[in-house]
Amino acid sequence: MDVIVRPTPELKGEIGALSSKNYTTRYLLVAALAEGTSTVYYPAHSEDSDAMRRCIADLGAVLEEDEEKIVITGFGRRPKDVKELNVGNAGAVLRFLMAIASLCPEVTFVNTYPDSLGKRPHDDLIDALGQLGVEVSHNEGKLPITIRGGAPKGGKIRVSGSVSSQYLSALLFLTPLLDEDSEIEVLNDLKSKVVVGQTLEVLEQAGIVIHASDDYMHFRVPGRQSYQAKTYTVQGDYPGSAAILAAAAVTKSDVKVHRLAEQSKQGERAVVDVLQMMDVPLTHQNGTVHVQGNGRLRPVEFDGDAATDAVLAMVAAAVFADGTSRFYNVENLRYKECDRITDFLTELKKAGANVEERQAEIIVHGRPTGLEGGVTINAHYDHRVIMALTVVGLRCREPLVIKDAHHVAKSYPQFFDHITSLGASIERVE
Repeated sequence: MDVIVRPTPELKGEIGALSSKNYTTRYLLVAALAEGTSTVYYPAHSEDSDAMRRCIADLGAVLEEDEEKIVITGFGRRPKDVKELNVGNAGAVLRFLMAIASLCPEVTFVNTYPDSLGKRPHDDLIDALGQLGVEVSHNEGKLPITIRGGAPKGGKIRVSGSVSSQYLSALLFLTPLLDEDSEIEVLNDLKSKVVVGQTLEVLEQAGIVIHASDDYMHFRVPGRQSYQAKTYTVQGDYPGSAAILAAAAVTKSDVKVHRLAEQSKQGERAVVDVLQMMDVPLTHQNGTVHVQGNGRLRPVEFDGDAATDAVLAMVAAAVFADGTSRFYNVENLRYKECDRITDFLTELKKAGANVEERQAEIIVHGRPTGLEGGVTINAHYDHRVIMALTVVGLRCREPLVIKDAHHVAKSYPQFFDHITSLGASIERVE
């Protein structure tokens, strides 16, 4: 499906934020790793969270779901002996389950998205699993990947954090189940520390004890632990809501987004602070962000590492700021569903934006009068790129055609429904 985004001067209305993808995938996993029955209220429905549902069911969890909740009877430390798992295009799900699959004799993760997840490397996690005695066959660090485990052993583990924090999270889910105590040392820098905080928060809620250093570079994990069956409630999703809030910021708007907790540990909560720094009129009270945009924005400088999944939406807003904005410390954007620096900026330039890239920076020379548009652009199969380009399309003088926009379903299947309900002029083209 392609979409045609037409100029939209005004947005108005209220929506409830999507449920958090990051928390949903983590709650589903800890429920599957528990002995007994857990309940997860308001789980997200997206390609990523559905991939976790599908894979934990394949591994032996029993799932019953209605419109409000999902009830999961876990397999504990004894997943079913399966030969194949298909995570679709979900990188975090793949990495978490590569660790859990080491409890199985032999599991192959298949490659169904060769142009997206199939291109992403996983060498750092493969190396760490090798230190646990797990044999891994792979295609130069990429899918398809076969895990030959059955009896991983804890101990001293070193893992690089310079590409992704998901490798560390994967080890934090696995090591409490091992017979031995473990020490995990993070090498180099650790990207997306805030997301590691989310993993630790969920593990603590599941009854798991982990001793973390303040900088998240060293962890002591007692072995022989058991995940407890619990009840969880998924909070609203800031990464998806970032695009809605950015759209409200660049138009004349009166938009409310509910279910966004002020004290959330999601790093992307920073989108609210950044928009306020850009002089966007907004309030954030009682879980509701209320934007009364006037389309006028100041430029901003922002360290994007703590808010990785909101950076593209903030860049989209900065495209229309009166001055030059800089988003730095964002190199890990290059290792997502696509290269979210080069690929995204290439498409922005086609639409008429004045943007530059460095290895770890995005520089935006704002055009407050709007962009020309009138072109067809490629979203590179990336849900975050699709949402950000949609924001840009609202302020183009001519319609913007976004190819393969159905990939937005990876994290936010209702995105186009939500933004059109607020008044955005968007046409789907099958």
